[in-house]
Amino acid sequence: MIRVTVAHDVDLLRSALEALLRAEPSFEVTAVHCRNWHREAVALRSDVAVLDCQSSGAAAALEAFGRSRPHTGRVGELLVLVPTGRPRLLLKACDAGARAFVDRDGDAGTLVKAIRTLAEGERFVDDSLALDFLRAKDMPLSARELTVLSLTADGQATSDIARILNLSIGTVRNYLAAATRKVNARNRMDAIRLCRQYGWI
Repeated sequence: MIRVTVAHDVDLLRSALEALLRAEPSFEVTAVHCRNWHREAVALRSDVAVLDCQSSGAAAALEAFGRSRPHTGRVGELLVLVPTGRPRLLLKACDAGARAFVDRDGDAGTLVKAIRTLAEGERFVDDSLALDFLRAKDMPLSARELTVLSLTADGQATSDIARILNLSIGTVRNYLAAATRKVNARNRMDAIRLCRQYGWI
């Protein structure tokens, strides 16, 4: 049996994913809310944890997975569902240690195949995400620079970003300046425009 833990914040989608995967005779499936995902996956000794990167709790779940990687007792392997055109999400999932990447708008058969492949110890990348991986590879910004720029794009003030990320205001400004320079933008608003154009934020 392959022990699978599915995480999603939306009850309907979580139930749909659970029902889909339970139809597979060799899958033992548990569906949980994102806020409980990491704790439940560890307790259940999951072979594969499935996380929708567009869930509202996905960012925190990825951080929890990334922090647990050096330690024993973590979830087995991480599979993420990612929409096309969002290379930044791929980058964050890669940084957290995900080893399987499936187009969240693709067919159910691909998800099942990816779970089986991952459970056998192999990586899996959905063909439809190949271009996004190339874009993510070419992205010049660090994960922290992207986070700061994304929060700025969301309308957060520099002081608020500093508080959210537990940084000094000067450090936040340095990240913004570095991001602006790396994408050859005129200012931070131009940097946001360029990063949105490439799907990085």
